[in-house]
Amino acid sequence: MLHIVRTSSDNPDFRQLVQLLDQDLQVRDGAEHTFYAQFNKVDAIRHAIVAYQGEEPVGCGAFKEFTEELVEIKRMFVLPTRRGQGVAAAVLAELEGWAQELGYRGCVLETGKKQPEAIRLYEKSGYQYIPNYGQYIGVENSVCLQKDLGPSDAAGRMLI
Repeated sequence: MLHIVRTSSDNPDFRQLVQLLDQDLQVRDGAEHTFYAQFNKVDAIRHAIVAYQGEEPVGCGAFKEFTEELVEIKRMFVLPTRRGQGVAAAVLAELEGWAQELGYRGCVLETGKKQPEAIRLYEKSGYQYIPNYGQYIGVENSVCLQKDLGPSDAAGRMLI
């Protein structure tokens, strides 16, 4: 049975999973990894999640405030041996619920074209494609997405 713990980046299980994530991304992204790594520091993340099956940490994710109304989903990872079992969807849903409890109205995120399973997860979870934002503008490998969690503007749109 999956058990999810809300924590911070100080959690050793979170840090261990992030190390595995970084190793995976280094292989997938190749020469582009150094560019992305600079935006994925885990120091002082106050909103992190670790998913456990029994005592084993099997997945993680986090968010940081992006604007007063939006959070940015970061550091999503599931052990390769545990993929396809709903762990990532559970972690993402917990992050979204936590953000909503804190009064945020939506989530944004960036993922890479070389992570098709991540893109499928976000599409299935209701994320919509948006123009690349911030440091990802003009980056060919980047895909940016957004999901509404609550009230939106008068036209029903979320705005970054």
